[in-house]
Amino acid sequence: MTPINYDEFGPFKIIEVYEPSVNLRGTLVVDNVARGPSIGGVRLAPDVSTQECLRLARAMTLKNAAADLPHGGGKSVLYGDPAMPLEQKQELIRAFACSLAEVEQYIFGPDMGTNEECMGWVRDEIGRAVGLPRELGGIPLDEIGATGWGLLHAIKVACEYQERELAGARVAVQGFGAVGKHVARFLADEGAVIVAAADIRGTVACPDGLDVGKLLALKEAGGNMIDYPPSPGVTTGDAESIIDVACDIWIPAARQDVIREDNVDRLRTGMVVSGANIPITPGAEKRLHERGVLCIPDFIANAGGVICAAMEYQGATEAAAMATIEEKLTYNVRRMLDIMQTENCLPRQAAQDMATRRVRRAMALRRWSLF
Repeated sequence: MTPINYDEFGPFKIIEVYEPSVNLRGTLVVDNVARGPSIGGVRLAPDVSTQECLRLARAMTLKNAAADLPHGGGKSVLYGDPAMPLEQKQELIRAFACSLAEVEQYIFGPDMGTNEECMGWVRDEIGRAVGLPRELGGIPLDEIGATGWGLLHAIKVACEYQERELAGARVAVQGFGAVGKHVARFLADEGAVIVAAADIRGTVACPDGLDVGKLLALKEAGGNMIDYPPSPGVTTGDAESIIDVACDIWIPAARQDVIREDNVDRLRTGMVVSGANIPITPGAEKRLHERGVLCIPDFIANAGGVICAAMEYQGATEAAAMATIEEKLTYNVRRMLDIMQTENCLPRQAAQDMATRRVRRAMALRRWSLF
């Protein structure tokens, strides 16, 4: 039985879904909807769990509040291989959407293992999804790199704080999917040097910098980072070896808990900016802070995707969404750093204080605090 920690914010609803005829097993957690209906992605992977879903839903409550969006936090997870045949995947996603059709406090969005096409299926079934294909009037946030765009601006502010030039900064990107590939592209355009990239198959690194165009071409062709063309200075290793690459900025952009107390001391960086959700355990984050490593927490740094999704839901244009991401990320990171300095606390605590104050104010205005 998964332990559930209830507190003043939630979780509001936990729904387990099971239908063996289509191999459907999934979980929805609606954490808090005081600020409005929850937005959160559908994560598809064979090793997801209810506990993971609970943690991710709370991260979405904080993320949406920190971004000052009129939405609460929720998340759903589906058990399955994202590389399953397309017909099978479509049946699974459509069945999951139908099973949750009556939960109007939750708006589906894309996450790891799902994409704009999947959200099109959800929209077709229940009419409630964001991150839609362009053909359905959506702003395809993975295609345009909305989360990566937000990370870029979070990094710019963090570089200002550290009095570091972004141009020439050495960057390692752990996870080269929808988030990692775009942030690498945006950073390279600013003159940063991508010295390492990793996916589930392995790590490629080069102290003189990797050719981002070649990395993107590999990704587009369905290849892996370790398939990067051999050249002087280029080395490959297993997926976790990217932790050992010396750099100025380290970006986790894959799964949760990749940096833990048992491996955090291997990191050699001056800054960690979280592109993934909950990629660092609290103990590891505290140790990095004590070492003087600046950690920009996930629900601040990677909010670009949900900001884009919320604006799509309101009918905004792509240009307006990207401008708003830049504005909100710049303001929120600066505000978090100001609180951190004033209160002499960890960045995460500063960010949580900022977000939870907004949720509490919204709850105080409701007759029922969660509905």
